[in-house]
Amino acid sequence: MESGDLRIFQMVAREGSITKAAARLGYVQSNVTARIRQLEEDLKTELFFRHNRGMTLSSSGTVLLHYADQVVGLIEEAKMALASTDKPSGPLMIGSTQTTAAVRLPKLLASYYERYPDVELSLTTGHTQYVTDKVLRYELDGAFIGCHFHHPDLHSIPAFEEEAVVVTPAAVTAIEEAVKKPLLVYSTGCTYRDTLERWLHSIGTAHPAIMEFGTLEAIIGGVTAGLGITLLPRSVITQHAALGAVRIWTIPESFSMMKTEFVTRKDSYMSCALRAFIDSFSAKKASGTSL
Repeated sequence: MESGDLRIFQMVAREGSITKAAARLGYVQSNVTARIRQLEEDLKTELFFRHNRGMTLSSSGTVLLHYADQVVGLIEEAKMALASTDKPSGPLMIGSTQTTAAVRLPKLLASYYERYPDVELSLTTGHTQYVTDKVLRYELDGAFIGCHFHHPDLHSIPAFEEEAVVVTPAAVTAIEEAVKKPLLVYSTGCTYRDTLERWLHSIGTAHPAIMEFGTLEAIIGGVTAGLGITLLPRSVITQHAALGAVRIWTIPESFSMMKTEFVTRKDSYMSCALRAFIDSFSAKKASGTSL
């Protein structure tokens, strides 16, 4: 079993399809098929269930994927460690929730890149569970998440704190009216969605309809159009409220104060670029400087 075989296996497992995996890897489809079959023969077990919709991991495949993520991740870390210098450089893959990416990261990333132009920054956005899983699979160096996440393999660093507010269409004049409207949220795994649902439960409101959206802009647009309500950082929606497009409602501090943390794998190599990135926001937080 070679690392190249594990990389191919990883991609097929992620894509659920030989065809899609071959396209992502830039390989001939027959080559990917042959490598997977050879891997199954070497391990004397079936790694995938084949069906007309593609391929699904078997129980043995699920176990192998866990180890493949670790092995490939460690190989990439070894390359980074050997190429590391005292000056931040090379790739730095950061993940973030969409709300943090919209509010906090533009200035932070711009300032960081201006100081360290040799770093190849990339940003992946998604809900908390999505970016956390990518960190655990060594696909991201670190990620900003919207809560304190307990996991034995993760190290968490406090980053930012935001006040969350309920956002309703401008025509809504009472919170009792607002809570009957549909919730406009990201998919399951979003901290703001979870908090909004917990707050509604705490005030004894029957669960309203839920409409899932893929982007922050779509959620705000839906609220503006009168479709429903949502929960967002005050800083994201203040300008829209000032223009009269939406209305803002405060909720108890036990729900409204949302903490953003930055998570990394405990066993990951801390590159010079990642260390400088963490310093760029933790130093400002310690000094009380606003980003």
